[in-house]
Amino acid sequence: MGDVEASSANPKRAQGRLCSICGAKRPALKRPKTLEEICRECFYNVFEDEIHKVIVENNLFKCGERVAIGASGGKDSTVLAYVLSELNRRHSYGLDLFLLSVDEGITGYRDDSLETVKRNEIQYGLPLKIVSYKDLYGWTMDEIVKAIGLKNNCTFCGVFRRQALDRGAALLKADKLVTGHNADDIAETVLLNILRGDIARLSRCTYITTGEDGPIPRCKPFKYTYEKEIVMYAYFKKLDYFSTECIYSPNAYRGFAREFIKDLERIRPRAILDIIRSGENFRISTFTRMPEQGTCKRCGYISSQKLCKACLLLEGLNRGLPKLGIGRTKGHNGVNKDDEQQKISHSREKGSSLQSKQCGTLDF
Repeated sequence: MGDVEASSANPKRAQGRLCSICGAKRPALKRPKTLEEICRECFYNVFEDEIHKVIVENNLFKCGERVAIGASGGKDSTVLAYVLSELNRRHSYGLDLFLLSVDEGITGYRDDSLETVKRNEIQYGLPLKIVSYKDLYGWTMDEIVKAIGLKNNCTFCGVFRRQALDRGAALLKADKLVTGHNADDIAETVLLNILRGDIARLSRCTYITTGEDGPIPRCKPFKYTYEKEIVMYAYFKKLDYFSTECIYSPNAYRGFAREFIKDLERIRPRAILDIIRSGENFRISTFTRMPEQGTCKRCGYISSQKLCKACLLLEGLNRGLPKLGIGRTKGHNGVNKDDEQQKISHSREKGSSLQSKQCGTLDF
């Protein structure tokens, strides 16, 4: 909290400084986004007002909608649940809000964070629904890591978690699903998609609402909110959140992009927003072939292939071939490896007595 309570560092100099917004109180922090020195109350106001403005200008919600808040117990989702419930009352959004958590089955990490979410349920008066990998897929992340190792485990978790949130939201009969992805997260994703050459994801990763052609649209009210400001808000408000990083993700590829973004922010704070704006303004060539959206033949989830990624990964796990379905690169003959893996998967289904479980117990 380097900039928090900045005025206490040099008392004599600080006595003459006042909040740059209200001009009445001494500043308590310097905003990472604008570098303004403001008091605590003004920080609360501008933080909440900016999020309200994003919600209104982008028409994220309609009165009467059931909205599931993806809640992990971390700072982003905890602040999102708190702020959204406050704004819902203050501005009469007319939303029915719910907390939705995913239990990946990571001992010593997720079980502890879920205890935080259960406390949030009571603190904010929001109903909580928990769905688990074990119930949906028959596997926990601990079991998956035993089978696959520490490399590529984030691939499994990311794919399964995305579907688990959609399935949980469907069980809640939610109209929208909101997540705590912040400006830093989105800037990282823009860079990652450029580094991977992933044109399809690059074209939509900056959308504030995604999945409108899928089962349940997803919204990101924190799209322009800096991570540091979320931390400061949680700190000043004394919100109850879980701050430990996942034990399986210390070497995740995204972590390197995150460090790069932090270095840029130290030099030029607006770099995060500039990267997001750049991503918004990318134009995909009309000659670029984009994947066609369809549905998985096995579970009905949205997919550009015959089998969705979750079904393909689960196929490999259930058949003792955990690396089946990992990777998007093309083979020697220009054939997508995912297509090859699906053919292998189908041939095994025909010739084996083993029954493959679909990715989840809820059909879309």
